[in-house]
Amino acid sequence: MYITITAQKLGGDYSQSSADFVAYLEKENQSVEQEDFEHFFNQYGDEINAKEVVREIDGNTAKLKKKEPKFYSITVSPSQSELRRLQNSSEDLKKYTRALMHDYANSFNREINGKPISIDDIKYFAKIEHQRKFKGTDKQVRENQPFASKILQLKQDIRKIERGQLEGDIKKIRAQIVKLEAEAPHQQNGTRIVQGMKKEGNQCHIHIIVSRKDASNAVSLSPGSKHKASEVEMHGKMVKRGFDRDAFFTKAEATFDKTFEYKRNYAESYKSKKDFIKDPKLYFSTLLGLPANEKALAFKILAKSGVPMASIATSKVQLALKTMRYLKQGVKAAIKSSSIGI
Repeated sequence: MYITITAQKLGGDYSQSSADFVAYLEKENQSVEQEDFEHFFNQYGDEINAKEVVREIDGNTAKLKKKEPKFYSITVSPSQSELRRLQNSSEDLKKYTRALMHDYANSFNREINGKPISIDDIKYFAKIEHQRKFKGTDKQVRENQPFASKILQLKQDIRKIERGQLEGDIKKIRAQIVKLEAEAPHQQNGTRIVQGMKKEGNQCHIHIIVSRKDASNAVSLSPGSKHKASEVEMHGKMVKRGFDRDAFFTKAEATFDKTFEYKRNYAESYKSKKDFIKDPKLYFSTLLGLPANEKALAFKILAKSGVPMASIATSKVQLALKTMRYLKQGVKAAIKSSSIGI
């Protein structure tokens, strides 16, 4: 599970309207029949159109300054293993989103009119997407880039030869291009992976637009707050403040597991990511101390994430600091690409 919470920016400034972001989320609907549209939804309604989303989010920004976020984007990307647990991707992810937003509300250490924040205080709209495309920052694209650059140069040479600006054998150059295409390390269905190519397999994920202000447009609720659960004196009285991201991520994972009866392996858990960051020795010790079947699955999960498994020792005694240092970079990359962000 990979979850991010970001304030929407355009360049160095916060977006003053959600219109562009909403339009971006409508991109998949442009290539399907109307009966196959994925509509926006919230806690209580389905088939909400884009214009209503923009109107509701943009109209809920009372007293927010130009340099303050007007809304946040939450992206929830289940892993392939998690997606396989679903029976109906769209309907199941809608169900999960509504449960997740209860967790979101409960992670605020705030009160409105003397009552803790509840789902009724959160104004949000969500949308299920079914496709993902490779980005320029993806490992596959980056590692294919040297081949892409050579291929581009060869294609430019062909054009120069055709214009009489360069001498050369076009047939041989085209053979070089074919060879480079095949030698690129990352392929999908026999084709070199490039930026903008659609990723194969189930790529369902959730985009959530959540207003900075509560549903009454009176109280500012920031999941980007630097303050965790705490109290501060304001105008002579103690006021609760903060958003606990750690609690939110923990609840988000637990809610998925409970909702879909998903048995989560330590290697894909939020706890393992925290263990790795705070105490790598504990992380590897716990990993190697798992029951045999769970340890085998954990190694398989890590291997799929690009961790060099050939060097993992098979017992705690063999777990040397040298091995840990060797694995650390691989695990760090796996955590960044395939699990809940910390």
